[in-house]
Amino acid sequence: MSHPLPRRAQLSLVRRFAEARLRSRDGVVVSGHHNRNVIAPLRQPLALLLGIRSGRTLAKFRTPLPTIEVVPRIWPREAQVLKVVGDRLHGQVPRCLADFGDWSLHDYLPGRSLAQEIPEGPLGPRVRRQLAEFFARLAAVPREALPPLPDDWPADGDSRGFLARLARFTEERVHRPNRSRFGELFDAVGIPRDAMERFMGAVPSLTGRPFVLLHTDVHRANVVVTHGPDGERLSVIDWELALYGDPLHELATHLVRTDYDKAEQEEMVRCWSETMKRSGRPDLTVGLDRDLPVYLGFEYAQSVYPDVMRAALSLPDDPGAPDLARAAARVTRAMGRAREPLGLVERPRDDTEVAQALWAWRREDRERTEERAPTDSPGGAAGHNPPAGHTRTRDRGRAGAGRRTTRPAPPVEPPLALEPAPTGAPAPPDEQAEKRKELRHGG
Repeated sequence: MSHPLPRRAQLSLVRRFAEARLRSRDGVVVSGHHNRNVIAPLRQPLALLLGIRSGRTLAKFRTPLPTIEVVPRIWPREAQVLKVVGDRLHGQVPRCLADFGDWSLHDYLPGRSLAQEIPEGPLGPRVRRQLAEFFARLAAVPREALPPLPDDWPADGDSRGFLARLARFTEERVHRPNRSRFGELFDAVGIPRDAMERFMGAVPSLTGRPFVLLHTDVHRANVVVTHGPDGERLSVIDWELALYGDPLHELATHLVRTDYDKAEQEEMVRCWSETMKRSGRPDLTVGLDRDLPVYLGFEYAQSVYPDVMRAALSLPDDPGAPDLARAAARVTRAMGRAREPLGLVERPRDDTEVAQALWAWRREDRERTEERAPTDSPGGAAGHNPPAGHTRTRDRGRAGAGRRTTRPAPPVEPPLALEPAPTGAPAPPDEQAEKRKELRHGG
């Protein structure tokens, strides 16, 4: 359906009506690590402006979240990548209906994520085959169709340069910027300060493979099972972390984040290799047996930072034993998988030691936050009473006369009776809970 409006005027109208739809508050909110998504019908006249006949068509109103940066992003907007892959992987990726720069509007892929269909355990040969075919189709996207790369991006085929770029990003953009807040916790759980240097120092020479477009985050929650005239097929969402580089990095991130068991991991590697060869790209599989373990090791090594930070940030103000148990289990698992890639020889911290470190970090981080918060309103920082375990005092010194400060009460022991984290507990009442079950894939 065509429109007589100039493109700029049309986009302005689309944005105005899209913002009005967001304000209507009749959508379902689904958030991931990187984006807040509101899934709602387009309604008219927004649908008409977008060339969509039915106003009942579901769309995803997608806003990036401020988040800890843990992986490089070489293209600033997801819409840039979706435009390219949408033309070549029709039906397997969402369309970007409108890109407003600071947020965007996508069509919604009806279906259920693999995380809902098969939350754990083997995916089976049919799903593995479809995933391998997706990777082969993605590898066929020509370089010249992609948005421009950064000027200092590694040259095509420089596999070691690509891996070194990823490691440098982890050190310079993940570890160092977050050291002031999380550094003591990193030390306490056993992450060496030279983690990335250690890792790269042990990396042998890598085989040079042609670079291809990579999604880099294909896992159960980002794969949607859709149904069409040709039957069931898999679609992949969340393209904001796409890269251009060594295809073994794509395979490694998929294997780790999909959480295959050892036997199925080997089957998926075999399926991926055979599919690439059948599709006419045997050059992408050269050095597979020798180099894939290196990329798997990097995925385990770099993930200790986001896993520890996310575990810490998941804790409530006053964490109890179950909270600490869940967070500690996440950290000890990450540290266990990174031991070999990082060459760790010290005794690993157990769950109780990690829980103690997390509890101490949460208490100290809360105190730092209070010290930075405004305290000129009645009741203290931002008008709230101090958390349990703190008392208000008034600074009597001349330079700080009349200034309220927060003084920590005498320390108490953390709740370290670590119980198994509860599973399958009923969620609190939520009028949209049933809708969220069906609209879970948000990214």
